[in-house]
Amino acid sequence: MADDKWRRPLPPGASTDAIRILATRGVRAFADGFVALLLPIYLLERGFSVIAIGSIVTSTLIGSALLTLWVGMIAHRHLRRRMLLAACLLMMATGAGFALAKDFWPILIVAFVGTMNPTAGDVSVFLPLEQTVLTQTIEPRGRTALFARYSLVGTLMGALGALAASVPDLVVHWTGIRHLAAMQLMFSLYGALGILALLLYRPLSPAVEASSETPRAPLRQSRGIVYGLMALFSIDAFGSGFFVQSLLALWLYRKFGLSVSTTAAILFWSSICSAISYLLAVPISKRIGLINTMVFTHLPSNFFLILVPFAPNLGTAIALLLARSALSEMDVPTRTSYVMAVVTPEERPAAASITAVPRSLATALSPMLAGFLFSLSGFGWPLIIGGGLKAIYDVLLLIKFRNVRPPEERTN
Repeated sequence: MADDKWRRPLPPGASTDAIRILATRGVRAFADGFVALLLPIYLLERGFSVIAIGSIVTSTLIGSALLTLWVGMIAHRHLRRRMLLAACLLMMATGAGFALAKDFWPILIVAFVGTMNPTAGDVSVFLPLEQTVLTQTIEPRGRTALFARYSLVGTLMGALGALAASVPDLVVHWTGIRHLAAMQLMFSLYGALGILALLLYRPLSPAVEASSETPRAPLRQSRGIVYGLMALFSIDAFGSGFFVQSLLALWLYRKFGLSVSTTAAILFWSSICSAISYLLAVPISKRIGLINTMVFTHLPSNFFLILVPFAPNLGTAIALLLARSALSEMDVPTRTSYVMAVVTPEERPAAASITAVPRSLATALSPMLAGFLFSLSGFGWPLIIGGGLKAIYDVLLLIKFRNVRPPEERTN
């Protein structure tokens, strides 16, 4: 009876293993939320130059991408629970390294080999493993609903983590210790949360492991599908990079002269709309299918984005941005669910990493172009270009994959 009580927020048929993965996702998102904001400030107070800080942040992104790809390619040969526990040990070491290291080169090495995530997304060694394990914990018809909760937990706990970035200021006010020492405590907390994640992973059951013999290669029969999705997802991510939150905030400030607090409020409510859309995607996908949900909710959201630069006033711009947010993130749980559904169980870790990492790298390329366009004109050309690229992605996805259906849709 007690076990049923805890499963109530989850889709029917979800196991206790699913609860543990969702709880650990929340722990990691909370940790990522505060270190993403504190990292550059912490390094600045350490005495590093802006160039050095940029090098360290870049090192975290490249290192995380390479490690995630490597784990995805070898996970089919190893126990998933054991690899998750190893990732937790690496998280603990990362927190300790950032808290204790003082010089540039040691910190750069820790940044490269560690689990630090300086972005809002989740590209880390945990990603292919968690998504693979989560798929094992539920029947196919409940998979999308479970991934919707996975995305929701990550978004909400990441927001709470961002709020926790103010803790060092409070600690300084209450105790009088140096601000640098207070931030060291936060990086120590990051490592301690790795211990909590390890304790949550430890009781995972044998059901999360691959049920068949170890394949000779991480990708075999699904290789064409995975590489095709990777290419299309990269187009979508490249388009998203033209209006990352910092650039969108810059455009709103220059266009309408908004204060920081007003801009933050707009972005906060946009995030709330996105979080709600994760859950709305579930009944829609059951009615019209995963690919149709991804395309026919994403496409109108991109049209809303393209219209934002033409908004005659602030109220219209906010309405368009909120309408976009209410639709644009429905493809997040459906996309993950679709990737996990159309490959074999043994190929899931590789599929998760191969489709996620290039998205992260593609997103990192376009902000520089967007900044250049903003320097030439105050008009929102990056929003139009980004929305246009994402609309092209939607059309290509529908054309190429509308007939590649997950197993639960083939019986309809």
